[in-house]
Amino acid sequence: MSSELHFLNVKEGDCTWIKHANGNNTIIDVFNASMDEEQVIERNLALEQLIASEAIAKGVLGNFHQKKYPVNPINYLQKFGVDSIFRYIQSHPDMDHMGGIKDFFEVFSPINFWDTNNQKEMGSFENSPYSEDDWNFYKNLRSGTESDPKRLTLFSESYGRFYNRGEDNKGAGNGLYILAPTEELIAEANKSGDYNDCSYVILFKPANGHKIIIGGDSHDKTWEYILENNEEDVKNIDLLIAPHHGRDSSRNYDFLDVLNPRLTFFGNAKSEHLAYGKWSSRNLMKITNNQGNCLIAKFEKTATNIYCTYKNFAEVFSKSLGGVATYDATLDAYLVGVLE
Repeated sequence: MSSELHFLNVKEGDCTWIKHANGNNTIIDVFNASMDEEQVIERNLALEQLIASEAIAKGVLGNFHQKKYPVNPINYLQKFGVDSIFRYIQSHPDMDHMGGIKDFFEVFSPINFWDTNNQKEMGSFENSPYSEDDWNFYKNLRSGTESDPKRLTLFSESYGRFYNRGEDNKGAGNGLYILAPTEELIAEANKSGDYNDCSYVILFKPANGHKIIIGGDSHDKTWEYILENNEEDVKNIDLLIAPHHGRDSSRNYDFLDVLNPRLTFFGNAKSEHLAYGKWSSRNLMKITNNQGNCLIAKFEKTATNIYCTYKNFAEVFSKSLGGVATYDATLDAYLVGVLE
């Protein structure tokens, strides 16, 4: 069985699902997963056709407005028959990475929970778009007062059964390698109150030998550490899940010169806040949730096939590469290109 990575369209939040070749499911962050809200979004077909025609006329630079049509991760996973989660990773303690965590855990009961030793506290939730119940649920997980699941606090260079070692401690397990954080980065975050640099950064190596980096909300100090200690591991990667959803964030982007990603998946944010120019100036290819809706990488034997769930964008993007947006019924998505 091939492994897959699904980067979900969850409003201005993050949720990544890795379906491993051995059947394990890893979730990194969650958002828009609350079961209290109506998740069915009626599509105005006439308006959508107008939007699509305008976007298609501009090619891959068009605004395909898919941010208006987010998915609920609970429904999305259930559509694929998922009923259990082996590993849930909370990249860091920001609410746009844990929206609906309480309901998500109630439905899927993750076996393992990766967390950081952060000490973040939240103020009032009055007039907040986020749920205080989600925050309190997370705090209970963080403090260990919830009996399920097993909480692990892992650091850079950690090795262990199942995530990067096999059950017999041989082989690569699920191919998940922790690039960050370190104990020092977490201590600095707790002192400063800026928790982006205590974020997990995960290098995922599927069986085809490609390299995928899931960046969380990692900021400059994290990348200084990674480039100083793991430069060879992160050189010339195949796929990057852009740190901080691809927002500019007044940060240094020199790390892109080393990573040199063949493709980057961007999350959602207002266009003026996205760091498009940092990729364009380096001639780096990118796809956003706002363009393709949910974005999927399927790791075949020697190549990685890239899909999206929005047909109109798939047709435009694949055509720009000289290909055809064929439909895959098992993924309910359209092929947009192949990373050989």
